[in-house]
Amino acid sequence: MTASTANDQRFREFKMPDVGEGLTEAEILKWYVAVGDTVSDGQVVCEVETAKAAVELPIPFDGVVHELRFAEGTTVDVGQVIISVDTRPGAGPVPAAAPAPEDVPAAPAAEPEAPGRQAVLVGYGAAPSSTKRRARKPQPGAQSPVAAAVQAELNGRAAPAPAPAPAAPAPAEPAARPLAKPPVRKLAKDLGIDLAAVTPTGADGVVTREDVHAAATAGPASAQVAAPGAVAEAAPSPAGPAQGAPEGFAARETRIPVKGVRKATAQAMVASAFTAPHVTEFITVDVTRTMKLVQKLKTDPDMAGLRVNPLLLVAKALLVAIKRNPDVNASWDEANQEIVRKDYVNLGIAAATPRGLIVPNIKDAGAKTLPELSAALGELVSTAREGKTGPAAMSGGTVTITNVGVFGVDTGTPILNPGESAILAFGAVKLQPWVHKGKVKPRQVTTLALSFDHRVVDGELGSKVLADTAAVLENPQRLITWG
Repeated sequence: MTASTANDQRFREFKMPDVGEGLTEAEILKWYVAVGDTVSDGQVVCEVETAKAAVELPIPFDGVVHELRFAEGTTVDVGQVIISVDTRPGAGPVPAAAPAPEDVPAAPAAEPEAPGRQAVLVGYGAAPSSTKRRARKPQPGAQSPVAAAVQAELNGRAAPAPAPAPAAPAPAEPAARPLAKPPVRKLAKDLGIDLAAVTPTGADGVVTREDVHAAATAGPASAQVAAPGAVAEAAPSPAGPAQGAPEGFAARETRIPVKGVRKATAQAMVASAFTAPHVTEFITVDVTRTMKLVQKLKTDPDMAGLRVNPLLLVAKALLVAIKRNPDVNASWDEANQEIVRKDYVNLGIAAATPRGLIVPNIKDAGAKTLPELSAALGELVSTAREGKTGPAAMSGGTVTITNVGVFGVDTGTPILNPGESAILAFGAVKLQPWVHKGKVKPRQVTTLALSFDHRVVDGELGSKVLADTAAVLENPQRLITWG
């Protein structure tokens, strides 16, 4: 057995897995281990965020952490190695490992093995290249005229006039492009920063994440190529100032990369808004009796230890309305031009979290009793706030409730969750003058808004669902007579 083979068997690499439904990348939120730490099979080593949720990743073998390949905050493609483990730490000296995950280049000796670390997913990742990057040598002096000319050409500027030289240098290689790891290149692209206009501070002239952020903060005036042989010019930021912003205000603008859950939500909402023909109807309803019932349920022994609030009864009222009008619980199949009616209700609850809006759902909510629904709703909310909602909890929803009332908002026109045909917005409950039994009295009043896909739900059906939901909240006795 060769030393290389033994070494390969000794050091095991853990790759970024596909943690849910064909996702192609994930961001490393937090490392729970460091180089030199002992790990065991099944131990959680890091937390990552995908386009759907935050997930903890367990290591599948025992050993000592040899290397962490990426820093926290880095977006990593599925299939890339994120951590290596020495499975036989007592077997003798080991190659030096990076003390901490940094944006540093691979050692020149490792270059021939680079193709072996390419993404292996079909149809994804970088294609193997027939060329290899030459190692960059530290250059205390200026770039050669030809290298400066090629760099300027790559940056879209006129090539500088070459300085007199005793002999014509050899043609520059394409490797003159700025050195940076793929996550750093992606960050620069998201921020609209030209890597060639960034001063590198990493080892051997590598551009780091900090360099990109510094260039973005410094503004367009200071983003110049750090090479004496290049033309010094104050070019505007590639992304340009915000539309309509007066000149000089760009330095007071902040660009926030959109990724993970927030990026997926934005894409889904755009797709939904411009695919499903939305209709929104509104109804204002006296919920005084429902609010009194909430207070009674809080002291009911059968509800002890459970979360009881107005949202619970709104959810129950909507489930009753769906039971009376089952055709609303459906989806549109574009490929087959069919309406798919669901005989189960997976009730989604829109939840605002630090990582963005997510919509986990309560599976088979229509079959649950009020205490069971309360327990499921409480678990759903607490898990979402902790950022622990898994991808499975956010798939398969059939209808959604968004509680805009918690922000003091009266109502809104909610956008459908993709794959669903109805979403109910529950507004703030406020004390208002209301005609009750022929007299104007202060009553607890709220406004409900129901958005629906007009391909699946016509005006009559949508109106019935909204009216039935309001009727239950106005007189919660209907939970018994209709339920």
